[in-house]
Formats: sequence, C-alpha cells, structure tokens
Amino acid sequence: MNDAAADRRSEAFLVVVSGPSGVGKTTIVERVVAQVPRVRESISVTTRAPREGEVDGRDYFFVDEARFETMKVEGELLEWAHVHGAQYGTPSRFMREQLAAGFDVVLNIDIQGGNRVKKLFPATVTIFILPPSFEALEARIRGRGSLDDEALRVRLENAREEIAAAKTYDYLVVNDELDDAVARVQAVILAERCRRERQKYGVVEYLIHPPR
Repeated sequence: MNDAAADRRSEAFLVVVSGPSGVGKTTIVERVVAQVPRVRESISVTTRAPREGEVDGRDYFFVDEARFETMKVEGELLEWAHVHGAQYGTPSRFMREQLAAGFDVVLNIDIQGGNRVKKLFPATVTIFILPPSFEALEARIRGRGSLDDEALRVRLENAREEIAAAKTYDYLVVNDELDDAVARVQAVILAERCRRERQKYGVVEYLIHPPR
C-alpha cells in the first residue's frame, strides 16, 4: 500500500462532473485536482482530432474509430458515448488503479457516461455544473469563435437537453464566479470523504470499543 492509500480513512470513490459545453467544467476540474490532495483526473479516450495545444496521453488518448470499437468489445472502457459527432470513453484500467492506490478519481464526462458510471458504481458522486443563465452560456460558446452557425445551434440544443437532465445528479454547482464554483466542488469531495458509509476502518466502532 502506498502513502496515499495508507493516509486515508475512507474508501476512495469516483466523482462525475458534467455540464453543457462552455460551462467551464474542464477548468473547474483542473483546479480541483491541483488543489485537493489525493484526487486524480481520469483521462478519456476520444475519436475526435486533437485541438491546438492538446497532447495525447495528457489531455486525451486520441484513437481512430477502429481502435475505439475494439476497446469497447474487449471491455477496456468503463463507459462511452457519442458527443458532438465523436466518441468518448473512460479507460477502466486507469480508474481502477487510481482507486486502489487511494486516489479519488474525477471523471469529466457527459450525462450519458455519468449515468452509466452511477449505475455500475452506485457510490459514485455526481456533480452538475450549471451556467448562471442560458444567455451567459451562449455568450461563452460564441466567444470561442470556433463554431459555425449550425454547429452553434446544435451545441445550444444539446445544452438545453443536458440542463434539463441535471435533476438526476447529486449536486448542482452554478459557475458564476469561477473561484466560488471550484470551492463548492472541493467542499463536496471533502464532505463525501466524511460519509459514514465510506469509512473503511470502522472508526466509530474503534472509538467505542478500542482493542485491548
């Protein structure tokens, strides 16, 4: 057992973070992972092309459609989904290794994937990131300047459907001020570590009936 696993009194768990495109969930996750001890971010597999500045193995594992289908058939993916014309999936091996080592694992995935993970692992914590308003979300997406009118329309339609499904998540965090949103997600993770059901050493029983 390494230091990370030995240092914690609660079982490591999965945290799903979802939200519509442009809501800022990637930035929130990056800050949470950097600031909260014993937290790792899962790296997704995708069939889409790398964007400028993205690095294979750091931002995503970039594969072609044939390799992605093979990974699905051979059980290498915990979940997968079609999002904006590309496939995304979560490698199961990385996730299991990190949990075994004592790290909580944050999955920045869409609602389809989040629901699948929750079904497989009911103890998963789900957090949905909301925009302060739909108008603010549209402005953020337009500000990227990388989408044509049709692509923008599709993103906005998808965003409405995703926000409507947010009621299935455990926690809702509005990303109005980034620092506040990051603090709220951190607070959720730290509070979940204190759940009685997650305590792996029987701390209550130990205190009541200590060994002699």
